Amino acid sequence: MTPRTDPTEPPLDASAASEAPWLSIVVPLKNEAENIAFVTEGIVAACAPLGPCEIVYIDDGSDDDTAARVLALAQRFPEVRLVQHPTSAGQSAAVHSGVTFARGHAVCTLDGDGQNPPAEIARLVARLEDSPEDGRRFPDGVALVAGQRIGRQDTASKRLASRAANALRKTLLHDDTRDSGCGLKLFRRDVFLGLPYFDHMHRYLPALVARDGWRTLHQDVAHAPRHAGRSNYSNLARALAGAYDLVGVMWLIRRRKKARPAEVMAGDSRGEA
Repeated sequence: MTPRTDPTEPPLDASAASEAPWLSIVVPLKNEAENIAFVTEGIVAACAPLGPCEIVYIDDGSDDDTAARVLALAQRFPEVRLVQHPTSAGQSAAVHSGVTFARGHAVCTLDGDGQNPPAEIARLVARLEDSPEDGRRFPDGVALVAGQRIGRQDTASKRLASRAANALRKTLLHDDTRDSGCGLKLFRRDVFLGLPYFDHMHRYLPALVARDGWRTLHQDVAHAPRHAGRSNYSNLARALAGAYDLVGVMWLIRRRKKARPAEVMAGDSRGEA
């Protein structure tokens, strides 16, 4: 499979779609050249027992050789694909581009720094139900399986900032989620693409899917130290963005009128004798 390098590329044709895997692993990247091989090998090993999968990397305007290393790995692993942003647009934009290009009906995201162990993908998939048609299916009414980190391997300041932000978000949004910032999430592709898009939306998926009438399952997952390189975010930047976004998500929830449409077949409830 030729890796894709243009996020505006047209959809796959029918013959390619018929060969689509049931699961797409979507990984946003920003200057993660030193982590690509480590993460890829971990994902390939984790997905081997799960059936047909693909790995969609999104290079979000990296200025190192992240893209070149992904393309080199694609020669070894045909399931690897590459989408590029010519300039950095942020993690949520990268995830959204990756999901748009993904071919699986189920999508699993994880961070590209190695802190989300790929072996944990199987824990999320285990919450799904077997389906002979497409490999796995989400339980009725469920659109998201959200990982929640245990044994955080971040600095003390980052853990404290995250704990405070999660407590505030949970209180105001009532999303029943202890750790919405965990990169490991498994969700229905169609439901995700129907959600309102905005920067940092990836941190509010439990609240957003609930807004549309769907349930979230939660799964504890392991956490690891960053494999190489340094973080692209600061605690201050996260806090400022989080406060602004929280108000916006509250507004989106308040303005949503929930209605799950259902088709009525001819002859149903129409007064025929």
